[in-house]
Amino acid sequence: MKGIVSAVGNLRFGSRACVVLMMGATTTTALHAQNFALLHSFDGTDGYGPLGTLVQATDGDLFGTTQYGGVAWAGGNLAFGTVFKLSPEGKLTTLYSFCPPNGGIDCPSGDLTAGGLVQAIDGDLYGTNSQGGTFFPNVGTIFKITLSGTLTPLYVFCANKGGACTDGASPYAGLVQATNGDLYGTTEYGGVNTCPGPTGGCGTIFKITPSGILTTLYSFCAQRECADGYFPEAGLIQAANGDLYGTTYAGGASESDG
Repeated sequence: MKGIVSAVGNLRFGSRACVVLMMGATTTTALHAQNFALLHSFDGTDGYGPLGTLVQATDGDLFGTTQYGGVAWAGGNLAFGTVFKLSPEGKLTTLYSFCPPNGGIDCPSGDLTAGGLVQAIDGDLYGTNSQGGTFFPNVGTIFKITLSGTLTPLYVFCANKGGACTDGASPYAGLVQATNGDLYGTTEYGGVNTCPGPTGGCGTIFKITPSGILTTLYSFCAQRECADGYFPEAGLIQAANGDLYGTTYAGGASESDG
């Protein structure tokens, strides 16, 4: 299944996702008042497997990402993901295809975009890639992209080039812009503490300026037996008190249940 776009959420079944973006219009809370409209069905060349939510930009269009597909799509070849815009009426435009055929195996701009996008106060969109980059073992990037499709990589993880990825690895979720103007997010792996994982780290919380300066704020499994959790897959929110809140997939005091 290549995924369906309509507009209200996403469903993830196993390793292959049938994603439905649904448009629901209601005048009351009664179920009979809901209407559904199919806006777009992906075919691989325009993307495949959108996992993140959509964001409506100030121009009125909706913007999102696909984890696979794009210009390198060739049947069974999954390619490496896209950024797209979608009009409320359902016209889809692919703005960017990650790791085009001439990009090499390292995908310097990143690939496998699982999280959605956020529009910052400067008007540009910001997002993450869980893989790719210019530093081995190619564990993700942070990028910005204009509404017209000009993409700029802002940060490449594992920047110490030593394989330990103390700055984090594999940002799976999207970003949030806080009231101070900086962007905040999580990486599922990496950090300074030892933990079972493909990059030897338990995950991090970071902030990054719109110009690309990254600061690692916290490395998980800093407490005994990872009581503080590890492997944060979801993003963060900023609450009314100004603090950031989030979750970890594993770790904690109750049999590593997160």
